[in-house]
Amino acid sequence: MERKELLRRVDHTLLRPDAAWPEIRALCDEAAEFHTASVCIPPSFVPRARAYLDGRVPVCTVIGFPNGYAATAAKVFEAADAAARGADELDMVVNLGWVKEGRFDDVLREIRAVRTVTEGKVLKVIIECCLLTDEEKLRLCDVVTRSGADYIKTSTGFSKGGATEADVALLAAHVGPGVKVKAAGGIATLADAEAMLRAGADRLGTSRLVALARAEGVRP
Repeated sequence: MERKELLRRVDHTLLRPDAAWPEIRALCDEAAEFHTASVCIPPSFVPRARAYLDGRVPVCTVIGFPNGYAATAAKVFEAADAAARGADELDMVVNLGWVKEGRFDDVLREIRAVRTVTEGKVLKVIIECCLLTDEEKLRLCDVVTRSGADYIKTSTGFSKGGATEADVALLAAHVGPGVKVKAAGGIATLADAEAMLRAGADRLGTSRLVALARAEGVRP
């Protein structure tokens, strides 16, 4: 895949807890320059980034991040607030404790509740593959498909592991029609990115690819 096309699949990401506006602004500039799919930033920066970008790049943010164990009401409020303040895309983390208990109906209800307050926005559901069995991943493919979300996402990038080709391929093979896969966490090279896309990812969450592409000589 050509580098420019690859970058159009990237959610250019900065989610460090100590990130400040100058870094977020630089991220926005890079995203606009290289036409990435979005910038993925903390919720508190959404209004400022929205105004700064002025429609040049979609704004993505995270909900219930990174642990996923906030109450459903808190996630719904956070999602509604982010959407109202300018987020185009939202990546929410599932309640992994519920997954481990087999409470998949509760997981489904929670995703649907977030979906209800984010209609018209892109919703991605982070399942944190590194903490799950293959059976749990398959159950979540069914849940996410039935929830009305747009994407299933491998990882937060803040746990003990990130995206793997095997997990991307598993998710891509078992989600329903219309649900896409986002690979995130540990995508450190352009070769990693290409491998994830070949495995079935449609979107990539990473902070590194723009700089790597620029170093390789890619120009907007």
